[in-house]
Amino acid sequence: MKLLYFAWVREKAGLGEETVELPQNVKTVTDLMAWQKTRGPQFEAAFEQSKVIRTAIDQTHVAHDAEISQAREIAFFPPVTGG
Repeated sequence: MKLLYFAWVREKAGLGEETVELPQNVKTVTDLMAWQKTRGPQFEAAFEQSKVIRTAIDQTHVAHDAEISQAREIAFFPPVTGG
């Protein structure tokens, strides 16, 4: 599965994108973020504020309880602010 990281999520993770094979027990966005935190200190830092991270599956915004089994691409990004 292709994972994309944007803004401070990318900065903390140390990469903009990667392709990974997920464990079978990772079924939702919440599961995926919890798994990410176990992958090393950079991912633990990137997903430390997981409740505020926004997620898109195949370029459609989704809630954290969304199923990911059919996803081709998942993107993570912080909330957008502006004026």
